[in-house]
Amino acid sequence: MTEHDDTTRRTGRRSRHDRTDRGEGVISTAIAVLIVAFLGVGMWVGFKSIFDDAADNTRTQIQQIGA
Repeated sequence: MTEHDDTTRRTGRRSRHDRTDRGEGVISTAIAVLIVAFLGVGMWVGFKSIFDDAADNTRTQIQQIGA
């Protein structure tokens, strides 16, 4: 057991340093969520572009076959 654990157990209070560390995890998680969201948007834009091009090419080929 460390001295810090013993102090926390005796006083029932946490130091100011412990309270600020708790918020850092929330901030890190929020940053990670934003990064993943931007990656998702980028992937969606790329997918939509590829899908639209494929649909246009398919439409053109069908029109050429039917003509």
